[in-house]
Amino acid sequence: MNESLAARIIGLAVVALMSSMAALADLSENTVLQSNTALNLETGAIVSAGGDILWNGSTIAPQGSAKLSNLGNLGATNFNGLPQSYWVSIAPGAKSTPIAANLLVGGDAFVAVTNSGKIAKVLVTANSGGVISLQFTTFGVSAGPGVPTITQVLNNSSRIPVGLPNYGIAPSSLFVVIGSGLADPGVPVLQDTQAPGGLPLTLNGASLTVVVNNVTTHPALYYTSPTQLAAVLPAATPVGTGTLTVTYNGATSAPAPIQVVPSALGINSYSQLGVSNSNVNVGVATDAFTGAVLTFSNSGSPGQTIVVWSTGLGADPADSDTTYTSTPHAVNTPMQVYFGGVLTPVIYQGASTYPGVNVIIFTIPASVPTGCYVPLVAVTGTVISNVVTFPINSGGGACVDATSGLNGNQILRNTQDTLKTGLVSLVQTNSPGSAGTRATSNSANAAFQKYSGLLAAATGLMVSPGGCVVGPVVPGGQLILVGLDAGTITLAGPAGLAVTLGSQFGIKGAFTATLAVGSIPSSGGTFTFKGSGGADVGSFTTTITLSNPILTWTNLSAAATVDRTQGLPVSWTGGNPGTYVVISGTSTSTASGAIAGFTCRIAAEAGQFTVPSYILLGLPTGNGGAAVQNDIFSTFSATGLDAATAGGAISHNVTSAYR
Repeated sequence: MNESLAARIIGLAVVALMSSMAALADLSENTVLQSNTALNLETGAIVSAGGDILWNGSTIAPQGSAKLSNLGNLGATNFNGLPQSYWVSIAPGAKSTPIAANLLVGGDAFVAVTNSGKIAKVLVTANSGGVISLQFTTFGVSAGPGVPTITQVLNNSSRIPVGLPNYGIAPSSLFVVIGSGLADPGVPVLQDTQAPGGLPLTLNGASLTVVVNNVTTHPALYYTSPTQLAAVLPAATPVGTGTLTVTYNGATSAPAPIQVVPSALGINSYSQLGVSNSNVNVGVATDAFTGAVLTFSNSGSPGQTIVVWSTGLGADPADSDTTYTSTPHAVNTPMQVYFGGVLTPVIYQGASTYPGVNVIIFTIPASVPTGCYVPLVAVTGTVISNVVTFPINSGGGACVDATSGLNGNQILRNTQDTLKTGLVSLVQTNSPGSAGTRATSNSANAAFQKYSGLLAAATGLMVSPGGCVVGPVVPGGQLILVGLDAGTITLAGPAGLAVTLGSQFGIKGAFTATLAVGSIPSSGGTFTFKGSGGADVGSFTTTITLSNPILTWTNLSAAATVDRTQGLPVSWTGGNPGTYVVISGTSTSTASGAIAGFTCRIAAEAGQFTVPSYILLGLPTGNGGAAVQNDIFSTFSATGLDAATAGGAISHNVTSAYR
């Protein structure tokens, strides 16, 4: 393998994740505020006056020029898992308005901008009897020497959070420790793995100690920063639950739990825009012969042999934990690879030339579907990897997204952070009603907005038709919306339907109308939206046609209780030919509160699909729901808009227990 290429792939795997990290240390603390006390978020000091936020027993109020923005109940997992870039992206929306006590429940999170302009994330851990407990991290403040703090220990590539069934760190894998005060300030530098030195056990004042089943190991470090360390868990580390500590300049952190498992594969991914964004994030794979990286412009092709870069296959005592090797060995953990839902034979699985980094080599089967978001997942035993997507196109070149009709070059070119958009939509929702009945609601909606912050906000589960994805539910960055004046919006449809959409909550550019029962008949029909035009958006006319019959989910009861070790069969009738049915679901862990969801996109004409058991294994045991929805989209144009879409959605949902 070409060494410079391998180094570049390692860079994609680890260094790219560090690009937004600040050189200064971050202050992370837990604190308790009595009524009528204030907190300085840059020093952690509790004061009777001043500071950045004041708790008076009924509200948290910003002090001086400080500002706040409440995000709701994120929970500890999402709070700790969201990167600094997320909190920075939503900080401009902060205001000088206090946050009421009824919102400040355990798990509630808010962002704060301090009096000197620093950004802090704050989590409410308890609120009772006029006393509130907070966990906070203020980014980019010089906290000075102190004891390092560990908040998370994660697989470097999957970033699966604690509480999900596929969490864990395997021996011989690359993992990250996230926290504060972990190492010297400075830009992270990837360490050289060449002999005789190899990766160091101490770097920039930091070292790691892992104790599992009374066995102590010391992971070697790839890079450090004050908020993140990347290291290789030694092959000799036994399986089990143990502790990890960070020692920095002689001070040792409190022990953090580490769950060591036989195998927990994480597949590397990266963003083609340099910022995490689900529209353009792809798995890291290279051509086995040329070393070219797969991208939207250089798709993989059926029949092509590729190398997928990953970590976490399992213990590899035959290769070094610290030093580059030119003779890597296979790691024969039992594994199945599914590419676009197709079981794919593996040519090689095991060590790369670099410590902690695995490769999986296979030939793309001829039956793999094409698209810009073809999913790849690997299963070791009953543990599913993270799901990544790849661009696949017969003959290579730019991928083509069947849903939008855009090719990969267009997707990259059209991905913008600020966009003026228009959306008109017709929605029918069929949900559980009272006493075991089903309730149907119909509505028409329209939104004309200028969006800013789209790049950081895109975190959904993208998937090409024929495939499924599953993963943690993580909120995106905050969008900044400015309403656009589009005039009056009307809707006409079958059986004399004629309504004028009203303002939605008084928000400029947002419209809605509740439609009577029968307004969207089971036989479908053509619906026409018209906009009179306003100061910002020109006049328009666009139609949505629903085929006869519209979508009906015919085996709702199959999703009431879902055995995650078995596939979930779904069948339906109707739906617009040439469109897609989206099958989705979420489950919240009854033990940890962690949330994961799945999405499958299937041609409407198929009439049936079974959600694979290996996808369901990515969900925690718990309660949630499942939905089947037919999405119908078309585009229209109006002056003043960069993009305009007319959409129809016929959806059916049920509550589900995942076992």
